[in-house]
Amino acid sequence: MRGAVDGLGSSAPIGTMLPAVFADDDLAQRFVGGLDDVLAPILNVLDCLDSYFDPALTPVDFAQWLSVWVGAETDGTEPEARLRAAVAAAASLHRLRGTPRGLSEAVRLAFGTEPEITESGGAAWSARPRGPVPGRPRPHLHVTLRLPEPTPADTHRLDGLVAAARPAHMPYTVTVTAAERTLER
Repeated sequence: MRGAVDGLGSSAPIGTMLPAVFADDDLAQRFVGGLDDVLAPILNVLDCLDSYFDPALTPVDFAQWLSVWVGAETDGTEPEARLRAAVAAAASLHRLRGTPRGLSEAVRLAFGTEPEITESGGAAWSARPRGPVPGRPRPHLHVTLRLPEPTPADTHRLDGLVAAARPAHMPYTVTVTAAERTLER
């Protein structure tokens, strides 16, 4: 968390703004010097305000708050790089919400792994009327995620993430399994 920074100078010291009669007054200069110490962190934040809203530059605790503010799908346990990526991608993910691409990207940002998504729908066209309807008659979505060391918490988190990012009418199931390990030589 941000707070007082020892030795942080004010970008607008009050002592230089006082009338000339107080310029040589030691008591007045020490008094406003104390105010400068209190106001310096506030002025510093205001001077750098644009950096606070850039996910790559903002302090980590502000990035966590920013993730809530922009609706990024985070839970507070992800590494810093993944948190910053989720905040940066939040606006574009809102445009893709409810699509397979949007769901895949949300899961990838949350877990760092590409999911396998199967759905019952389909699209096709036919030159003659009454052609076969693609897909299955009952809608369904299934998301499989392969993680190196899956836990029950991962299943719960994936379930919540899919519930939020899926099409509203679509029933779904999720599965989290262990990824196959390959031998490296």
